[in-house]
Order: sequence, then structure tokens, then C-alpha cells
Amino acid sequence: MNLKISNTTKHLSGTIKVTGSKSESNRLLILQALYSNLKISNLSNSDDTHYLQKALKSEDELVDIHHAGTAMRFLTAYFSTLEGREVVLTGSKRMTERPVKLLVDALKQMGADISYEQNEGYPPIRIKGKKLTANRVTLQANISSQYISALMLIAPSLPNGLEINLEGEITSTPYIKMTLEILQRLGIPGVFEGNTIKIEPTQEVERQTLAVESDWSSASYYYSLAAISDSADLKLSTYRKTSLQGDSCLAEIYKQFGVTTKFEDDHIILKKRPGTKPKHIEENLQNSPDIAQTISVTCLALSVPCKLTGLHTLKIKETDRLVALKTEIEKFGSKVKVTNNSLELLPEKKFSENVSVATYNDHRMAMAFAPLGLKVPFKIEDAEVVSKSYPGFWEDFEKLSFKIEKTSI
Repeated sequence: MNLKISNTTKHLSGTIKVTGSKSESNRLLILQALYSNLKISNLSNSDDTHYLQKALKSEDELVDIHHAGTAMRFLTAYFSTLEGREVVLTGSKRMTERPVKLLVDALKQMGADISYEQNEGYPPIRIKGKKLTANRVTLQANISSQYISALMLIAPSLPNGLEINLEGEITSTPYIKMTLEILQRLGIPGVFEGNTIKIEPTQEVERQTLAVESDWSSASYYYSLAAISDSADLKLSTYRKTSLQGDSCLAEIYKQFGVTTKFEDDHIILKKRPGTKPKHIEENLQNSPDIAQTISVTCLALSVPCKLTGLHTLKIKETDRLVALKTEIEKFGSKVKVTNNSLELLPEKKFSENVSVATYNDHRMAMAFAPLGLKVPFKIEDAEVVSKSYPGFWEDFEKLSFKIEKTSI
């Protein structure tokens, strides 16, 4: 499905309900599989969460998680602990190109039985579940935090718990802290000090229901809209002032664009002061790389030069997001320089018209570019890719006076 996006509205206002965080939901689903006393409310309705739920219920030998990268990492660890269960874990063509070797090597250190069905280091993988008795593991710290979280989530179910030693500088610390805090909310003892994480063995947790906070990554597109608009008054739910999600740093970053965030009950209210625009944006997004695409497009829309660093994990996402951003932004007439971990935007004041943005099977490419429709009409290819994390995205944009039409490219 290809869409043409446009919006001539000068003032944006509306109320949007954003579903639960995919990151929180997927962590809680693994823990629910380990501890049946746990109930979950406000689960994400994303494709990734759907595929994870389906995989956890499946009794088949072949488990296909499609594009769901989080599910691949978390299930690799989870299935390793299921004594007597053998599965082949696979996914989409892109998933078979995304490395899992560092996680598999760490699990093998712990005694796991995992082999590669095709290419060394990549899915599909065959996992023969067994009792993992080792209680220490070492792995690099500058890898995807999902590898580390995958080990943390199974840690309390292991007979001796687990000590994870991280070597080097840690990437995406907020996601590791999110996992730890979720464990602690369930009453599972754990600490994260320096480069060491320790999780104690826990046989049972108290019967309880945990509510998932709405997704801050999804909120980023509304921050972008507010920043690009002449003025804005947007109400989003359901959010907490003390969030577990690293992307909540949006509230601080977007102050530079004149966007204020007010917490009211379980909502946030975004307001834009007319006439505010930064001269330059420079941010290290090591702890929140998923919002790099959103910030880049906000700066493109406002013709604001920016330099974003700490982005090395973006190369192994749904696509190589740095190369994809460079390719698609330059279609609008601006220049982009990328390295292995940075992006620099050198914007032009005029936008090329009749541009068609490719999405590369990446939900965030579609959603990050959508707010640009406030400045110039353009097309988005394969727009249905948003269902990976935010199935109702286009309907919610229509509530804000966006004109969204199906089109052929």
C-alpha cells in the first residue's frame, strides 16, 4: 500500500491514545511465560508483540517470528531454558541477515545447546532446551541491549540465578535498566552496578497485574509534528512522569524546538510556542537510538542542521537505518553525511516535490517521515509497514487533519 501524505493545517490539536510500549510488553510476556501468576494490562497491539505471543503459545517445532527482532533475541534465550523442548527459530529474509552470534555464544557459555541451520551466526537456529546451571556469563557491552535483556529475563528462572559481566562501554543503558526495574517490580532481586548485573534465582512471584506504559517511541512522531507546526496542542495517553523507557528523553530534546511537555494524570500535553526554531541540533543518542530517524526528519522539515552520534546499533536494525536515512532525505534536496555511528544533516531551505520515500520493511522509516507532510506533499511506499509497532498510525494522523490517499508510485 502506497500513500500520498499532505496537511495544510497551521495549528495542530487533538487527543491520541497510544497503545502500550512494545519494549515493556515483550519483556513482560517472557516473564509471564516463566511466572503464570503475572497478568498484564495495556499490552502493545504491535505486530512484534503479536508474533511473540503467538510463538510463546506455539507447540510446533518451527517458530517463525517474521520481522520481530526483539522476539528473536528474547525467544532464543527463553527456548534455551525449556528442558526437553526443541525448536527451530526463524523469521523473515531480513531477520536471517540480522546477527545473533553474540547472544548464542553467551548462551553457549551457560551450557545452552544451539546450532545454526544455514549461515553461521544468523537465524534460523535450532535450540534444544535444557537446564542451564552456569551462573556467570561475559559478553561485550557495546552490543544491542536486547542481547543483555534476553539473558536478564531468563536469569531468575535459572537454578543459580545469573551474573552478567559486560566488557567495555555499555550501549542503550536505559533498556537494561528498564528490564531490571520490571524484574524488581515483580519482586525479583537484582542489581546493576558498574559493568556487572546480578539477578537472583526466584521460583515464584506474587499474583499481580502490571500495566504497560504507552510507547515513547510512538510519541516521538507527535513531538515531531508539534515542532514542525506553527503551533500545537496535542494530548497523548497513557504516560508516566517517571518512565522506564529511554526514549522519554524526547521531552527534554524537543524543548530546543519550542515543544513543552506537561504531565497531567496519565496524559502528556504537548504545546508548541509559535516562532521557536533552533539554529543547530547536536545530540548523542547512544541511549535512545530509535528516535534518530524522527529527529533527523524534524530537522529536515525545519531546515535545521543537525549532528546525531551514538548510532552504531542502527546498522543492524530492520534495515541499515543510517544508509536508508541518507538515501531518502537526499531525495528532498538536502545533504547527509553518515559514518558507522553518526549522521550529519546539511539542509536546504527548499524541498524537492513529488518525492517517493522507500521504507525498507522498516516501520520507523514510514512513521518518522510522515510529519514532513506538514511542509511538502510526498508519497510513502509500503506504508502498511507501520503495523510492526503502531497499527493505527495512519488513522491517528487523519485525526490531525492529514490527507492520506492511496496511490500508485
